[in-house]
Amino acid sequence: MGTTKRLALAQAVNSVGDGAFYVSSALFFTRVVGLSVAQVGFALTVAWAVGAVAGVPLGQLADRLGARRIAVALAVVTAGALALFLVVRSLPAFLAAACVYTSGQSGLQAARQALLAGLVEPERRTRVRAVLQSVLNAGLAVGAGLGAVALHLDTPAAYLAVFAVDAAGFLVAAVVLLGLPEVVVRVSGPKRAGVLRDRPYAVVALLNAIILLYMPMLSLVIPLWIVQRTEAPAWVVGALFVLNTGAVVVGQVRLARGVTDLRTAVRSVRRGGVLLLVSCGVFALSEGRGPWVAVAVLVVGAAVQVVGEMFHGAGSWEIGFGLAPADKQGQYQGFYGTGTAVARTVGPLLLTTLVLGGGAVGWLALGGLFLAAALAMGPAVRWSRARSGGDGDRSEKTLAGAEGTR
Repeated sequence: MGTTKRLALAQAVNSVGDGAFYVSSALFFTRVVGLSVAQVGFALTVAWAVGAVAGVPLGQLADRLGARRIAVALAVVTAGALALFLVVRSLPAFLAAACVYTSGQSGLQAARQALLAGLVEPERRTRVRAVLQSVLNAGLAVGAGLGAVALHLDTPAAYLAVFAVDAAGFLVAAVVLLGLPEVVVRVSGPKRAGVLRDRPYAVVALLNAIILLYMPMLSLVIPLWIVQRTEAPAWVVGALFVLNTGAVVVGQVRLARGVTDLRTAVRSVRRGGVLLLVSCGVFALSEGRGPWVAVAVLVVGAAVQVVGEMFHGAGSWEIGFGLAPADKQGQYQGFYGTGTAVARTVGPLLLTTLVLGGGAVGWLALGGLFLAAALAMGPAVRWSRARSGGDGDRSEKTLAGAEGTR
């Protein structure tokens, strides 16, 4: 089995379990663990903040000890954290388990990205990453169906089964990743300082985090907007989720084909920013319409949004890889990946205040924020390239520790 297939298989088994976890975990924590909604929210906010901080040192560990070795270890650690969720019944124990879980997830993501960077040729990385994103969305959709079954049964046994499936998925992923060669990095030329001293890269990561605010927009703001500010039926929330997931599965690889270097990556992010602005404008038009007109407007907005999301994703992956030095891909990917945690931590309060409080003006302000960050990405990337004196890790040599990486 080749590198891409192994990475995709590991992604698939993880995402099915994660999809079930995301759908059913909130009720598990409140009904089985016995926590209040406020306690769950507090613990998860703290845990994801811890996970965001842990991503960089764990990524650095992957650079030093080997990306495959650390990825396998963190997959096992994450499975262990999920097993802990099955037995914890107090807030302190839940918070501890959640911190282990989020740290494992963040570090695993960084190690996987470093593994991909080390085993796949630079010109193929974005395409392979697009394949993994498609697999991720397909797995999440299947997992969401399993989670929905648990919600329907609404029994402790059903919720426990979901967590057991997710934990098993991480263990299977660890076994799959063991079949990959270890990454050995040899660097020619002067070494760059660590990511925490790389200000241009930090700016690039911040801009990326701003654009990633479309994640809580999809999962939280749009459902609340539909229920509170439109006459569209509530089932539209599920339909838009299916539309988004299906579009990424079908279209992400195709849209990523045009991204081959930093120049085309910046252009792709810019296109994504424009489309995200347009989608916000369309969503704003759904207020005050009749039920079926509102449904049609929401579907159009979601379609435009997911294309913008895919353009951004393809460009963002290329930028994240291309600006990172070959010997520090783990810590750089760990830092770049904190954008997701930041968006999910800051986004809910910011976006609900902006959109639900501001209505159409709030939607346009959010769209303007997407566009501004996308337009600023070009100058930030040029600044980072000028600082590194080249095209990131493409000016250096990365060797895999075995043959047959295709």
